Amino acid sequence: MIIQQTNSFKRRVKKMHKAEKLALDAAVKEIVENPFIGVLKVGDLAGIQVFKYKYNTQLYLLAYSYIEEELVLTFIEQGTHENFYQDLKT
Repeated sequence: MIIQQTNSFKRRVKKMHKAEKLALDAAVKEIVENPFIGVLKVGDLAGIQVFKYKYNTQLYLLAYSYIEEELVLTFIEQGTHENFYQDLKT
């Protein structure tokens, strides 16, 4: 399986605290083990899956796409629910 990251995802992760990165790493491992664990979106966000995880008491969303035929997993965006889907559309 090929695992990729978008540039915006890399920049966001680079600014995270160490504890936040550990929570994100755990979520990424879950997705790598089972890429179909996220909720598949429809409409403008067709082809994108969103996985929800918690850090402390805050809920975070992790958007990714998985192309089964090519075995390519691409992490697109990560953040809190506030404006998450609007930012994802742009």
